[in-house]
Amino acid sequence: MQLILVGLGGFLGAMARFGIGEWLYMENGFPVGTLLVNLLGCLALGWFLAFAKRKKVQSEYVLLIGTGFLGSFTTFSTFSVESIDLLTSGSISVALFYLLTTILAGVLLAFIGFKIGSTEGGMKS
Repeated sequence: MQLILVGLGGFLGAMARFGIGEWLYMENGFPVGTLLVNLLGCLALGWFLAFAKRKKVQSEYVLLIGTGFLGSFTTFSTFSVESIDLLTSGSISVALFYLLTTILAGVLLAFIGFKIGSTEGGMKS
């Protein structure tokens, strides 16, 4: 059953990532779609895991949403390849901006999401 939950969540997360990636693929050579899904995913996963821990959410939902959906929604491999593409095309400043924004903002948003999910005001249930 756990495998099915992760697979279902993964399917939905991958489809959502694909949709956003198609909608916002590249703006002037900058991977907007990947940046957006990775930053949203960091915020959402930080919030969800803290919320799930605080509310003692059943592990099945953590597998479906955290591991499955959000795990496949974000994409480190695409981020890595797009960073290499920017670097090898000579867009050094754009590549550095992308790298630093993704890493620093991603960790910051995960922290913010965790803090929001850890408080009672984070979401009523």
